[in-house]
Amino acid sequence: MSTTVRFSIIILVITWYMELTIINSMPANAKPNNRPIIAILSEKISHGLVPSRFKALSYIAASYVKFIESAGARVVPVTTTMSSQEIEDIFYSVNGVLLPGGAVSIFESKYATNTRHFFELATEANKRGDFFPVWGTCLGFEALVCIVADEDVLSLTNAVDIAIPLNFSSDAKTSEMFRDAPDELMKKLSTEGLTYNYHYKCVTTETFHSTSALHTMFRALSYNTGKDGKTYISTMEGKDLPIYATQWHPERNSFEWFENRHIPHSKNAIDVTQYFANFFVNQARKSQHRFKSKEIEDRYLIYRYQPVYTGDAGHFEECYIFN
Repeated sequence: MSTTVRFSIIILVITWYMELTIINSMPANAKPNNRPIIAILSEKISHGLVPSRFKALSYIAASYVKFIESAGARVVPVTTTMSSQEIEDIFYSVNGVLLPGGAVSIFESKYATNTRHFFELATEANKRGDFFPVWGTCLGFEALVCIVADEDVLSLTNAVDIAIPLNFSSDAKTSEMFRDAPDELMKKLSTEGLTYNYHYKCVTTETFHSTSALHTMFRALSYNTGKDGKTYISTMEGKDLPIYATQWHPERNSFEWFENRHIPHSKNAIDVTQYFANFFVNQARKSQHRFKSKEIEDRYLIYRYQPVYTGDAGHFEECYIFN
């Protein structure tokens, strides 16, 4: 055996050992991070979503921030003006990312670029044992689907302004997302209209199961049928990675109050919001990322901004606005 071959084998063994050491250094019972911070992506202000009097570049609906804060985490906004390097710095400083709903392109927008960047960083980190959860809601769900499929696999549907029960798949009860859910909550989710939908696109069950990349990466946990009779995947999670997504809006039950919408506000509906907020933040507590200093952390936290009333546009009661 030549010296070059021996050296190559040694390098491979060392690399394998280092990767194994990293994975084994993150035991399931590691001390939780009880100061979790979640990044939330902002998106360009779209006509009709935020009142035209706001001339800023991007926004985050305050309901997403309240959703995270209600479970004991803090928020860092990811604005559309941030550089790729700044986003990477934020990734290694926060403990999870929420990809919110909205109305921008998931292919040609800064939201799309930032979503893909976070997804790639999270995927690489999780594979080497650096736990980092991802949550996608509505548009975020759709973005994750298309990134994984590497093509536009969405279909038009009409699931606008409806609150419906979840039709659980056989995988739901053993899933990471639902396995610890109380039986009573599972019953309510499957029999009452507690999940609020407001979307024009979806990934149909047929497309999901016929697209190898999707059913290889994700486990479908629930499905629903829109007003047009089209059946779509409504909840999913990563099979091997901590990626969670809902086509519906868990944050709205507690924090959006429009009288002309069918958003559920019953006690059971609020229990649903709180369950999913707690679930995602508890996942984030497994991440050990930290800002390098309190000064840097304070510079990025959303406390530097104030939510403003945007309810006259009819989509969000309050928003954070970014220049």
